[in-house]
Amino acid sequence: MAIGTAIQHAAGEVTIPVIDLAPYLGGTAGALDRAAAVLGDALDRVGFFFIVGHGVPAELVSQVYAQARRFHALPGPDKLAMPMTLNNTGYKPLGSMTSRASAIDSAKKANQVAALFIKRDLPPDHPDVVAGVRFRGLNRWPDPAALPGFRETCVTYQRTMETLGQRLLPLFARALDLPLDFFAEAFRDADITLRLSHYPPTEYEDGQFGLAPHTDSSFMTFLPDNDVPGLEIRPQGADWTPAPPIPGSFLVNSGDTVKRWTNDRFLSTEHRARTRGADRYAVPFFMSPNVGYRMECLPTCHGPANPPRHEPITYGEYIAWFTGQNYHGEDAAPPPR
Repeated sequence: MAIGTAIQHAAGEVTIPVIDLAPYLGGTAGALDRAAAVLGDALDRVGFFFIVGHGVPAELVSQVYAQARRFHALPGPDKLAMPMTLNNTGYKPLGSMTSRASAIDSAKKANQVAALFIKRDLPPDHPDVVAGVRFRGLNRWPDPAALPGFRETCVTYQRTMETLGQRLLPLFARALDLPLDFFAEAFRDADITLRLSHYPPTEYEDGQFGLAPHTDSSFMTFLPDNDVPGLEIRPQGADWTPAPPIPGSFLVNSGDTVKRWTNDRFLSTEHRARTRGADRYAVPFFMSPNVGYRMECLPTCHGPANPPRHEPITYGEYIAWFTGQNYHGEDAAPPPR
């Protein structure tokens, strides 16, 4: 599939570009510039793009889906014994999350999804763990006797996806007319999260969703192709549009972090999830700067006629606000400017 192949949608004539990464990852002359041009156009217009030729083994993707099914099949008490921490690791049961942190007018009813959140798997003696740095704590793992191989598969998948994310960073930099290594320091020891989600078949009430309309907090999110449909996106000027299946692909979207960092140039597009006829499992992987990195408006994204719209902030400060709204029941407050 050629770089820039587009999937056509009826709603608002929306196209979601498809980037074949194989030439770029293989070092083909000119492939970086071509892929970066498509990526930049996609994030300027839609906020989503597909990637194929990415090198992530299909077997590994199948394995992580299998682990999601295994985890959510555990008895309820086993899952409730590992509740989410303030480091955003652990389990959130069905109906315990509400989408309140996005700028859009989200539904106020609880989401009909259960999820296990897994961050970078740090050892107990890691300096950040010992010092109690928020979002750098220990994961909560199920009993290995109940789920042998679960932890190992999830960590392998995280490492594979982080490597892929790191290889996309030069494309972001080139699309923004920045040096190719511009994002290297920000994403050293990046903030990563694997979320194993379960959407049971549901007859939704009015204003209720599996995951209500929202935007992501991340710099970028990777979602592998899913056998069970349910994801819908709504680019600016378009109606809600089902994400089409492309076997072996990842659907990638930019989130609020990159929107803020680019002075609102790159989009953070709303999306939602619903399922009715079958259990749906999803395994999104979120990647963002390290929690101590201070994000200031990118130098190519502001000028005399376009001053910075947002104050500098560390990623840790931003994600503390975002997750407090969605996961920890904190009082609604305006987002950091």
